[in-house]
Amino acid sequence: MKLILVESPKKSQTFTRYLGQDYLVLATKGHIRDLATSGPGGLGIDLENDFKPNYKIIPSKIPVLKEISTNAKKASEIIIATDPDREGEAIAWHLADYLKLDLNKTKRMEFHEITRDAIKEALENPRNININTVNSQETRRILDRIIGFKLSRLLQKKVHSPSAGRVQSATLKMICDHELIIQDFIPLEYWEIIARVKICAKEYDLKLTKFNNKTSQIKTKEEAETIFNKLGDQLLLHKLITKKRTIVSKPPFKTSTLQQEASNRFRFSTSKTLSIAQTLYEGVQIGDELVGLISYIRTDSTRLSLSYIRRAQNYISETFGRNYLGRAKDVINNELSQDAHEAIRPTSNHRTPDKIAGYLTSDQLKIYRLIYNRALASLMVSGVDEVSSAYFISNDLEFKFETKKVIFDGFRILYDEEDDLICTPLMKEGDELDIIKKEMLQKFTTPPSRYTEARVVQLMEEAGIGRPSTYASTIRLLLNRKYIESTKEGLKATPQGIKTSIVMNKYFPEFVDSNYTATIENDLDQIQFGQIKHIEWLNDFYLDFEEKVKKADVVMYKDPVEETGENCPVCGSLLVIKQGKHGEFVGCSNFPTCKYTKKTNNNNLETGEDCPKCGRPLVKKQFPRRRPFIGCSGYPDCDYIKPNKRFKKQSFYKKK
Repeated sequence: MKLILVESPKKSQTFTRYLGQDYLVLATKGHIRDLATSGPGGLGIDLENDFKPNYKIIPSKIPVLKEISTNAKKASEIIIATDPDREGEAIAWHLADYLKLDLNKTKRMEFHEITRDAIKEALENPRNININTVNSQETRRILDRIIGFKLSRLLQKKVHSPSAGRVQSATLKMICDHELIIQDFIPLEYWEIIARVKICAKEYDLKLTKFNNKTSQIKTKEEAETIFNKLGDQLLLHKLITKKRTIVSKPPFKTSTLQQEASNRFRFSTSKTLSIAQTLYEGVQIGDELVGLISYIRTDSTRLSLSYIRRAQNYISETFGRNYLGRAKDVINNELSQDAHEAIRPTSNHRTPDKIAGYLTSDQLKIYRLIYNRALASLMVSGVDEVSSAYFISNDLEFKFETKKVIFDGFRILYDEEDDLICTPLMKEGDELDIIKKEMLQKFTTPPSRYTEARVVQLMEEAGIGRPSTYASTIRLLLNRKYIESTKEGLKATPQGIKTSIVMNKYFPEFVDSNYTATIENDLDQIQFGQIKHIEWLNDFYLDFEEKVKKADVVMYKDPVEETGENCPVCGSLLVIKQGKHGEFVGCSNFPTCKYTKKTNNNNLETGEDCPKCGRPLVKKQFPRRRPFIGCSGYPDCDYIKPNKRFKKQSFYKKK
């Protein structure tokens, strides 16, 4: 019997179906070990011994490792098949280390899609564990532990903020800076002049675009009235310009662009999109078979493999005709050839969204359709439109009307798009239109829109903050820490979030600077490529960082504590509200001499899970004379309640 170790139980089921009884496939269910919270400062790192990490088995993984260890002793061969990224490589190393395997002989499978052919090929071509990739992941983990623990404790002590971190603090600054711009915004008055006309039996409102050969904004009512009085009862078509416009398809999705598109189209949170995509990657029951529908989802590449390109080109030719084939090299060349990861794509073009719709949930179908269409469209020919711009005048006032006509749909044949009704080309210069209605509208400039999760992900990627696997978790962390909140208008920085960002910017400006964070990400990449020695890099970082923390501890102001009005039952000192990693708690003001603590009201405590219905955090709730339950924090907009097998689901929320 051969033993294969994967990360998720769903993946182990798919592997088992493909490989048969000669293989036993077991899942680690994620990381098996993590840094301890012992030693100096609770870092779990020996700072005096080349930053040697002290790893401890995660308690919940003890039975998992026991099963793996028992079967490893019986196995004729052990093959590690964790995910093809830094985290997956680290898990592979921890497994080999725990099982005391020879790293030079341990077989490591690498695959980017979970299909029969991909698994077979990976099994036939194993490689060794890449120790440079492991070092890069370990360096990131040590770095984030040092920064997170030391800065978080400083902020908890000084300003009652629960945490700080390399990626979260830089991301928070972007959101807070934008929030301050919104708060400081002063609306300015301007005016619009509208002429309503009928074109092709349909009414359109044409906006004034130019007056007195100027395109500037009308700022006062007096100026607007002067211009409005010049508008006659008819508009004359004095210029008609028709041009052809080429519409180019977008590259296939990477993690960030998939999250952005799902947010813009369906208002999915970044974590919800990632969760749905993960199920499509690991396998969905299609008839009698468990099938991985898409390639690996955590990627910053838009490259497609040659094998997929060939299959897609054949499918496009057979389904739509050769005139729909685009140039594949446009997609291949936009990533470095050394990039091992692909873009997110379907594993089979013949499994169209419509064909497998009956096997997917509504949300799964939405995400699969996005991925399927975008990957295929990237290999198809561009569309061509005929754009007509009609310029109407009345005295020296000019109004513009623009429409388009599809000449060739190209890649857009994949999408359900309605064409605009076009008849402007049937008109000729000199034609006149009667004005049905004239309006002079007072308007005010509006502040910039709040960032959506999709926009934050885009900004993180552009600035080089974090990696595809951390975008969603960073936003969720900021929400959980109450540094930001999700509103209908977007993500809003809270007062505590703004205060935290200001303090970080004052005392640790480099850690909220996106350029600094991006430089660290680049250095971690160089460690992965073996071009930087990670111990030397950590030593240089720590010497500078520790000096800054000590200085800030002396000069940083301290917020007054909030008293509860109660006395400590142990020593009699006042009890105060404190801020910890997991939120507020009540503690003794005589700390550290007295270490008494107690929980605050535990209603609405976040569980760390996202609502499968809307993507907001799930929280524990307790209503009087009711059993505790887990429900969506977005109530009443979302009434999701997590099923509990111990008792029948009840309607804890009162219906309106």
